[in-house]
Amino acid sequence: MLVSTNVLQRKPPGRKPPAAVWLGENGALVALVVLAVALSLLSGDFLTVTNLLNVGVQAAVTAILAFGATFVIITGGIDLSVGSVAALSAIVLAWTATDAGLPWPLATVIALAVGLSCGLVNAALIAYGKLPPFIATLAMLGVARGLALVISQGSPIAMPEAVSHLGDTIGDYLPVPVVVMLIMGLITAVILSRTYSGRAMYAIGGNEEAARLSGINVNRQKLITYALAGLFAAVAGIVLASRLASAQPQAAAGYELDAIAAVVIGGASLSGGKGRAFGTFVGALILAVLRNGLNLLSVSAFWQQVVIGVVIALAVLLDTLRRRGTN
Repeated sequence: MLVSTNVLQRKPPGRKPPAAVWLGENGALVALVVLAVALSLLSGDFLTVTNLLNVGVQAAVTAILAFGATFVIITGGIDLSVGSVAALSAIVLAWTATDAGLPWPLATVIALAVGLSCGLVNAALIAYGKLPPFIATLAMLGVARGLALVISQGSPIAMPEAVSHLGDTIGDYLPVPVVVMLIMGLITAVILSRTYSGRAMYAIGGNEEAARLSGINVNRQKLITYALAGLFAAVAGIVLASRLASAQPQAAAGYELDAIAAVVIGGASLSGGKGRAFGTFVGALILAVLRNGLNLLSVSAFWQQVVIGVVIALAVLLDTLRRRGTN
């Protein structure tokens, strides 16, 4: 009787306060603000206009790659090939516009098509070949990087002058890479929140079998998802090459890890079903601000890798604890 009385007297768990809910959904933004305040106190150069614009430019390529990775991670997948696809797309643009003599607009379209095609191949291997995403995209990582080296013969290729302007600044305070980053972020947000494919991505990441039973063509949506990741990688590769004024076959090496880290730091779950364009944008900014601040504080590049690794581990740990708390 005492046991049953105690059970009856227990209060059901109440809803979390609005502030706690907001903090749970925007923890990355809070972390970014805290990080910025701390760095501004530690270094007088951090809050200068020149440095903040530099942070934006540094974040641009990673953020564009991460926007594409957001689609994939929301579905519960992973894409390790985006850095290599970015380099291959830039090499194709530079080679077709210089050695092949094609007009730069056509060369740009071909480069974007290369990125999209790489994404489609990834999706076909995953959806129809039943390969794990890790293996399929790891294979594409090697293939794309190898093709970039073959086409360029291991040497940088100059970018067309018209495309190189993507690395310029509009006026005195608006870098073009930052503009491209914001446009790609807006496109990502619209796709995720306003389109059928965006809703399907969340459904597939939440429960792929349930999504299939509800009438979603899972294989077709995976084709769209990985194609978008490849297309975004091509855009990132072109932006990076425009900043360097040349397409380099070894460019963007390791950027796929930064892209995945930005998505996870931004609040997405590696198990799928969760993620936002704004969170990914904040995650990319956190990585850029962290690197920039550590450089200003003259921290060794070796220790920078340690710090960033710890930040990524903490982000995944917090996501795990958050999911346990909701179960």
